[in-house]
Amino acid sequence: MLGAMIGDIVGSVYEWHNIKTTEFKFLKEECFFTDDTVLTAAAAKALMTDGDYTQAFQDFARRYPGRGYGGHFRKWIWNKDPQPYNSWGNGSAMRVSPVGFAFDTVEEVLSEAERCAAVTHNHPEGIKGAQSTALAILMARQEASHEDIRAEISHRFGYNLDRSLAEIRPDYSFDVSCQGSVPEAIIAFLESEDFEDAIRKAISIGGDSDTIACITGGIAEACYGIPDHIAKKGRTYLPDEFLQIIDDFRRWCKEK
Repeated sequence: MLGAMIGDIVGSVYEWHNIKTTEFKFLKEECFFTDDTVLTAAAAKALMTDGDYTQAFQDFARRYPGRGYGGHFRKWIWNKDPQPYNSWGNGSAMRVSPVGFAFDTVEEVLSEAERCAAVTHNHPEGIKGAQSTALAILMARQEASHEDIRAEISHRFGYNLDRSLAEIRPDYSFDVSCQGSVPEAIIAFLESEDFEDAIRKAISIGGDSDTIACITGGIAEACYGIPDHIAKKGRTYLPDEFLQIIDDFRRWCKEK
């Protein structure tokens, strides 16, 4: 899941200042982690402990305020009786990468991705966004080809993954919906050659750059791994608590 966090961090400075090119400084000094990283860490913590996503998301978001949470989610954080609010936003997809790394079958991944999403994003598109991201991670982990991933995600979820980034980039603008950003994030991975290339291509689309790169980054990590120098630099942007969760989660996935 560090790959998802690095995508978020790299994209953080471009969310409101889109850049339609892959030529930019990677992991700039002014980069920072956003709500995408906070909730990814929370999802991993929930998986390793009691499986209570609601409690984990509320706990982490309260302790890391002001990280770019959406309006409905900001209210949900403090609700004493938190209920899902039928969201189709891409928040369900940006936090789900730990699920794709934690389970080894399609059935488990799809079921857990729905659970992770549905505590807030129980709209069918919100669930679909989380499931497609987690399934792409599972398939990449299991060394499926890019074309097999394209075919399976397209068939199962109805996303149009036959477009190219060159076609998408010129007219693409800010879109926080799963249906308007998850396919684009997956396409960025499908056109990539390595981890850094995937993140650069995700950001080059424009739009909700940190979240798109977060989604792409999780899939790219599963496929390519993360170069040591990027992983080392990426970790410097994160608090000690998140670093501990990353390390514990990696061990937990191996041992479970």
